[in-house]
Amino acid sequence: MTDRIAHGGGITAAARLHGGRPEDWLDLSTGINPNPVPLPGIPVSAWHRLPDQHLLERAREAARGYYRSGDILPLPVPGTQSVIQLLPRLAPVGSATILSPTYGEYARAFKLAGLPLNEATEINDVTDGNDLVVVVNPNNPDGRRLSVDRLRELHDRLRERGGILVVDEAFGDMEPEGSLAPYASLMPNLIIFRSFGKFFGLAGLRLGFVIAEASILTRFEDWLGPWAVSGPALSLAASLMTGNTTTIRNRILDRRSALDIILRRAKLDVAGGTGLFALVIDERASDIYVHLCRHHILVRKFDYAPNWLRFGIAPDEEADRRLAGALEAYSI
Repeated sequence: MTDRIAHGGGITAAARLHGGRPEDWLDLSTGINPNPVPLPGIPVSAWHRLPDQHLLERAREAARGYYRSGDILPLPVPGTQSVIQLLPRLAPVGSATILSPTYGEYARAFKLAGLPLNEATEINDVTDGNDLVVVVNPNNPDGRRLSVDRLRELHDRLRERGGILVVDEAFGDMEPEGSLAPYASLMPNLIIFRSFGKFFGLAGLRLGFVIAEASILTRFEDWLGPWAVSGPALSLAASLMTGNTTTIRNRILDRRSALDIILRRAKLDVAGGTGLFALVIDERASDIYVHLCRHHILVRKFDYAPNWLRFGIAPDEEADRRLAGALEAYSI
């Protein structure tokens, strides 16, 4: 059995270990917008009835416009984690390659399925023997980015031998120019995963989208079964994805700038990241992590890279001061 992965967001466990009430902790361990968007009204019927086809169609049309996916209507799914679990079914007798290090649930899903797995550190390390290749772009946790041209080239190389390219764009909302979605209708062996909750600050909704050719979407839809996504989730997606997101994007950029200033003043090296998080590399990472926990501030540590810490963005200036004060106390 493959061990379960410790993700960010474990406030309850951290509070049990280091004290305090979970609600009093500052959670910087996730890459989620800490300022959830105001919720539009949800019709009572969305709560009362099983999700009707018109709700599904509205959400898919909204997602098509938001992701600019052209002829492809993105498929709503109950969080992208749900479809990561299904990926091994697309390559039952082949092998998979993951561009690593990255989000750990991909490797775990393949290992649990008994699928041969390779982990490449560079895109040029992807060999001709792989049937399915996973790239997270922008990457979590280091923010590595691959250009649209390089990914299209990789897709074409895989397609020649019937392989599939999976691109996880969970953190792509802040950089729409780097998305493959506008090219997806011309790339039949491509699967794109998009997260809804990170950018909008609604991770608890458990909503994501898959962009791929119709035959692949149909397989995911069949595997997930009927009514996989709730009516309220579909309703919110249809409303929020057709609205103006400029204010959301600007607020995230402002919060990330504030985080950079705090880390720089603490003399911490920011090695990468996205609009929603910064990756710090420091030999004192383990000590800093524990010190922040004692101040009831949770960041993300990594078993496979003990000198890494990932800092999510704080919700406001008061939280900035709290983080800055804790880091200053460490350096004294």
